[in-house]
Amino acid sequence: MAQTEKIYIYGASGHGLVCAEVALNMGYKEVIFLDDDTKKGIGFNESLEKHDIFIAIGTNHTRKIIFEKVKKAGFKCVNLIHSSAIISPSAKLAKEGILIMPQVVVNARAVIEQGVILNSSSVIEHECFVDEFSHISVGAKLAGNAKVGKQSLVGINACILPNISLAQKSTLAAGAVLTQNTNQSGVYIGVPAKFIKEQK
Repeated sequence: MAQTEKIYIYGASGHGLVCAEVALNMGYKEVIFLDDDTKKGIGFNESLEKHDIFIAIGTNHTRKIIFEKVKKAGFKCVNLIHSSAIISPSAKLAKEGILIMPQVVVNARAVIEQGVILNSSSVIEHECFVDEFSHISVGAKLAGNAKVGKQSLVGINACILPNISLAQKSTLAAGAVLTQNTNQSGVYIGVPAKFIKEQK
């Protein structure tokens, strides 16, 4: 539920627009967009009134940097969770910076760390672990006890099979199926997914 009537959405892109709609769904009355491009929103500064804030930046590394900046300035980064999401009572969610979009499922004993994006209709099965500032894209699915390392991207409709781990700072491409553990940060594509290059 909304903790203040107003909320800052830091990032006035398309991703910011969908974050704003989740905020309104939660009961916020007014959304104020912030953006480093002041043609799109108000520029961030530490003297702004201390409403709740959410970092609506899709790029994992950039989202982490801005999250840390606003926290240092004394702002409270909240979770945004759409009312249509199904979240097990035994799942554990970090208290800050998580986005859970419409129709997401988070099942028993899953763990979601701060700064994670669970995009529309993604499924996080029982006992999965998604590390901080990762992004599980639209329709992606993590089977039981799968793990996603920090600042990784699981692409649209990609899948990770049970008990399989994706290394930190990696990308699993759209539609790919990860069938083996990965130890190297990189880009993985195909069915089954294979390493093709190092992650930039």
